[in-house]
Amino acid sequence: MRRRPPRRLLGVLAAVTVAFTMFSSASTAGAADTATKAAPAASAAQALSTSTPVVFVHGYTGNASNWVTAKSVFQLNGWSGSKLFTYDYDSYGNNVNNAQGLATFVNNVKSQTGASKVAIVNHSMGGLVSQYYLKVLGGNTSVSHLASIAGANHGTTFASACLVYTTCQQMYPGSSFISQITSGDETPGSTRYATWYSACDGVIIPYTSTRLSGATNNNVLCQTHIGFLADTITLGQIARFVAS
Repeated sequence: MRRRPPRRLLGVLAAVTVAFTMFSSASTAGAADTATKAAPAASAAQALSTSTPVVFVHGYTGNASNWVTAKSVFQLNGWSGSKLFTYDYDSYGNNVNNAQGLATFVNNVKSQTGASKVAIVNHSMGGLVSQYYLKVLGGNTSVSHLASIAGANHGTTFASACLVYTTCQQMYPGSSFISQITSGDETPGSTRYATWYSACDGVIIPYTSTRLSGATNNNVLCQTHIGFLADTITLGQIARFVAS
């Protein structure tokens, strides 16, 4: 004859079960709320695609090392390292030339991977390089997703500190360069656009400069300009956006 478990043990097991159920429900609700407020994440029922090559475009004085954390996050979200690329350009040159170089780089990535389109993830001044490529050079036909992290898309007054360089002149609000990429349709073509920006940025002034008309614009509660590059939560949202 089997012995029945003590009532005290059954009570403990029941309490643990209830607590676990409440914790799981609260976690799920919190995640859904975050996705709604902060990122255009795909629905749970939608299959995510991680086959699209991703080109990372750094900001002023940046380099490929800026994207070490982002690449790790994308790999954790299903990307192969062979599908992740970084574009380096001359921070002190001319963003027209930098955008032309991006066009060549994207074509090389497409040729190397056999993909018809790539996704672009940019940071800071990389937003100007990317926007010029997509809008002025017609690159939107080769780009499925554009994610701009603290992009200087409408300029930043912070650029006044380096106006000796053409790139900084182009990055200053009201420049002819910015007029080219913001006049008319800021999000041309069938490309899906999204931006992430924060009032705590400190470098993009005003911080709302990152927003693009026609894009999904995500206001991150408080993140610094450089801090975005190590923000695994935001980077995870971006990976899911690109996969959607």
